[in-house]
Amino acid sequence: MNDAMDPSPAQAIGRRQSAEAPIRTEPAAQLAATLDLDDAPSDGAPLPPGWHWMYFNPFPACSELGPDGHPKRGGFLPETGLPRRMWAGGRIFYPGQLRIGAAARKDSRILNVAEKSGRAGRLCFVTVQHRISQDGELCIEEEQDIVYREPPDPAATPPAPSAAPDGAEWSEEIVPDPVLLFRYSALTSNGHRIHYDQPYATREEGYPDLVVHGPLIATLLQGLATRCRPGLHLQHFSFRGMAPLFVTRPFRIEAKRGEAPDDLSLWARGPEGELAMRAEALF
Repeated sequence: MNDAMDPSPAQAIGRRQSAEAPIRTEPAAQLAATLDLDDAPSDGAPLPPGWHWMYFNPFPACSELGPDGHPKRGGFLPETGLPRRMWAGGRIFYPGQLRIGAAARKDSRILNVAEKSGRAGRLCFVTVQHRISQDGELCIEEEQDIVYREPPDPAATPPAPSAAPDGAEWSEEIVPDPVLLFRYSALTSNGHRIHYDQPYATREEGYPDLVVHGPLIATLLQGLATRCRPGLHLQHFSFRGMAPLFVTRPFRIEAKRGEAPDDLSLWARGPEGELAMRAEALF
């Protein structure tokens, strides 16, 4: 269900959308297999943090897709006039636990649309709120930051990334092969071609290779956070993408203690020591 739509990006503020869907067991089992986890959550178990991104995703007809593989602009998300789209970061609150095997409802609303100019040219930031509930109880409240950008300038030199923090107390290596990227795209109904179409990623969007999904990195970081704090409930997770990671190039997900005793500061360290994503986890 969508509210009425308006072609002006700023006038999309307040637009709402809702959907209902079962939190099925099969996608959870398939993601567990994709991440090589020994134990897949079963019916009645809480859905691990970040795994809700597999649910409520539209699967439009191919004729309704844009050249990048995403749904065409002008639906729930506004038409910005900018061709490149990426998920820049977000904030997730877990007041409850989403249970596998039960129906759930997702209510979405566009909170803000802001146009800016930066070193990469004109930008448009869209902030979307999602609230997921089961049996009338709020389980997840999330804000997603989506950025739209101009086409890449082939002559421009990309800015040098910042170095990842030192002092990791937990560190795990991830090797993002093409099968991992393909399976995660399929599980999340993500048609963005930068994750599986190498000629498109390199020639059209100017990347050196296939790009690792930001939500996949954020899911891996949330998994690390829960392993660092077994038995505790993750209440809040915030993350921001800082630099892209690419297929077949190993990276590390790392964490150290935060300001409060049980809180964590987390990050993804790229193959050259660059900061790819930073995050905070509060328990």
